[in-house]
Amino acid sequence: MSDQPKEEVKTEQEQDQKGPSKAQLKKEAAKAAKKAAAAERASQRATEKGATAAVDTTDVSEGKYGVLPLIQSSTKSGKVFTRVEELDPSKENQVVHIRGRLHNSRGKGNLVFLVIRQRQFTVQGVLAKGPNVSKQMVKFTSEVNKESIVDVTGTLVVPKEKIDATTQKDVELQITEFHVVTSSIAPLPIQLEDVSRPAPILAAQKKEIKQIEKELEEIKKKREGVQAGSDEEKKLEEEEKALVEKKSTAAKYVKVSRAVRLDNRVLDLRTQANQAIFTLQSAVGQLFREFLYSRNFMEIHTPKLIGCASEGGANVFKLGFFDRFAFLAQSPQLYKQMGICSDFERVFEIAPVFRAENSFTHRHLCEFVGLDMEMAFNEHYHEVVDLLGELFVYIFEGLQSRFVKQLETVNAQYPFEPLKFRKPSLRLEFPEAVQLLRDNGVEIGDYDDLSTQVERQLGQLVKAKYDTDFYILDKFPKAVRPFYTMPDPNNPNYTNAYDFFIRGEEIMSGGQRVHDPDMLLARCKECGVEPETVKEYIDAFKYGILPHAGGGIGLERVVMLFMGLKNIRQTSLFPRDPKRLNP
Repeated sequence: MSDQPKEEVKTEQEQDQKGPSKAQLKKEAAKAAKKAAAAERASQRATEKGATAAVDTTDVSEGKYGVLPLIQSSTKSGKVFTRVEELDPSKENQVVHIRGRLHNSRGKGNLVFLVIRQRQFTVQGVLAKGPNVSKQMVKFTSEVNKESIVDVTGTLVVPKEKIDATTQKDVELQITEFHVVTSSIAPLPIQLEDVSRPAPILAAQKKEIKQIEKELEEIKKKREGVQAGSDEEKKLEEEEKALVEKKSTAAKYVKVSRAVRLDNRVLDLRTQANQAIFTLQSAVGQLFREFLYSRNFMEIHTPKLIGCASEGGANVFKLGFFDRFAFLAQSPQLYKQMGICSDFERVFEIAPVFRAENSFTHRHLCEFVGLDMEMAFNEHYHEVVDLLGELFVYIFEGLQSRFVKQLETVNAQYPFEPLKFRKPSLRLEFPEAVQLLRDNGVEIGDYDDLSTQVERQLGQLVKAKYDTDFYILDKFPKAVRPFYTMPDPNNPNYTNAYDFFIRGEEIMSGGQRVHDPDMLLARCKECGVEPETVKEYIDAFKYGILPHAGGGIGLERVVMLFMGLKNIRQTSLFPRDPKRLNP
């Protein structure tokens, strides 16, 4: 036997009873530490996720956006609102409050670009998610319907580059508060971008489509003369298909008809051009008043419900008046003259005039605004004509100097050449005009009235010869003037009557009035006017009256022609013609 002791052999049971080895303990400890670290990391991630969730659910913009309660005049906040047109670099870094319409909005992730419109003026606003702007506020703002009335608060900043899409090009608003005052419905019956599109773009599209249609018609005719199924017919089919596709591509802009625009006039009037047009219309009335007040005129208000047709004829609206009939005044003419009879000496009125003309021309309406004046003179009716010439020059110069932005706005959608006029105003006599027309191939009688076409031709000839869009035509033939017009003492076939023209269209008619009652009665009979129907008017002259003259101006025509617009309905707020009584 060996002297070496034998190694003890231990069973698993014995080892288990004795405990794990050091290696096992170390291994298990490492495993436990790894598990604990993983748990710690998981706990940390959960904590971070919970914190993020808490941040996301906490609206840091609460109270700074939303729909305002209905304004019922219950409180006053003292908040001062700034007009959009007043936003410029001089207010840089100022916090401003504006109220306007949401003209447009464009969301891009956590950023929203807005255009706020107030009348014809627009400004860009930017709302960006950040420490003080929540994603809820961004989402709310991006979903507000266009044309809604909104209150916006923000800091005015000067951007690095000019903003071409707005009128306020040198500033933009960094929005901090955004509230809806009243919401607009969606979709709108007409889109403002469609009714605001510049006329030349639509004209070019129309021309292109017309040319394509012409080419399609030519192909159609060619196909009628070729054999069915032939190579030539297949070639024409391909050409036709290509043209149809080209036409579809060309018609990319929606053209809203005038009827649809007028049916939705409250939306149509919101366009920047229309805002400017009616600001200019208001300005014409303002300048008219200013000038006449400066010349000692007084404003009067004559009746529009009268007992007989004010100028005779059939173009009068007749309506029930208790137990008899009344008429809507075709002119304040007779009452202006009665004002002169009352020693007012110089009077004017701005008021509606009604004409029952079944006409659908570009320049006629059944109701329009009359700028009327009447004035006593001393020796010659040209005292009045000269004053009227000065009046129009005052209006034209006032528009061009005081309303530059409005004229630029109209010109952007409806391009026009600035009106040319002379100081003093050009005055021609009727025979001179007839001769000018004849010299240029127009057939016209000595005493013929001027048709619309002849008026335009005359306007072109006057512009070419005298370089003016505005002129006065004096001494109209007696056959084409009303019964109360004074005959020319030097030629009984003519009268002391005149018309004023802009761009070849009449905008005012006037003359010296007959102020002798016996002559007035004779003229009534001569013109087929029943004297009994104007008895009160004639009787007023029996008590003595100053010699006088005056005229009536069509407000809508002046505005239309000053800017070279194509249709008087563009300058009538809610036009009335034989087929339109609404809205």
